[in-house]
Amino acid sequence: MNNPIRLYMSMSLDGFIAGPDDRPGQELGRDGGRLFNWLDDRESDGPSGQVYREAWASGAVISGRRTFELAGRWQGDHHDGVPIFVLTHRVEDGDVPLGHARFVTDVEDCARQARAAAGDRPVMVHGAGAAQALLRSGQLDEMEVHLVPVLLGDGRRLFDHLGARHIELDLVRRLEDRDVTHLRYRVRRPERAA
Repeated sequence: MNNPIRLYMSMSLDGFIAGPDDRPGQELGRDGGRLFNWLDDRESDGPSGQVYREAWASGAVISGRRTFELAGRWQGDHHDGVPIFVLTHRVEDGDVPLGHARFVTDVEDCARQARAAAGDRPVMVHGAGAAQALLRSGQLDEMEVHLVPVLLGDGRRLFDHLGARHIELDLVRRLEDRDVTHLRYRVRRPERAA
């Protein structure tokens, strides 16, 4: 696959991507910052550095609206000026995104635009809402889950609103590092089934 749409998400062992009470000023919720300790090794030659460099080599970003807003809209530039496609339910009059960002209300159109903008590079996905919408529509190709050995017990879950649809995944890579296991899964499609 030339340019997969790939979710990058840090997650606790009990499935949370943020602690309770995530909001502006406390974007990762209470104790949610623990999920990102592995980024201390992002400049290393080890697995966490490799995963970080791969993520930053993406050619476009798809973000959910909530993630986009909690991240301060990344001041209009997520990384290296790549286009940011913000998947949202609606756009209000006068609601103008910053810099390289644009709002898109249709999931399939968002995926199409992001793939085209990324060229032959992967598309990075941020946010539970965007990931779930892309999964439900069959547009998410891969998931890079940074599994952190902690039980947060409460907060925002990654896969809360997928419905009853059964989704199969194939583990394509597992990298162990200090305080994290990086797991890459390919979303199995009927045409990919063995």
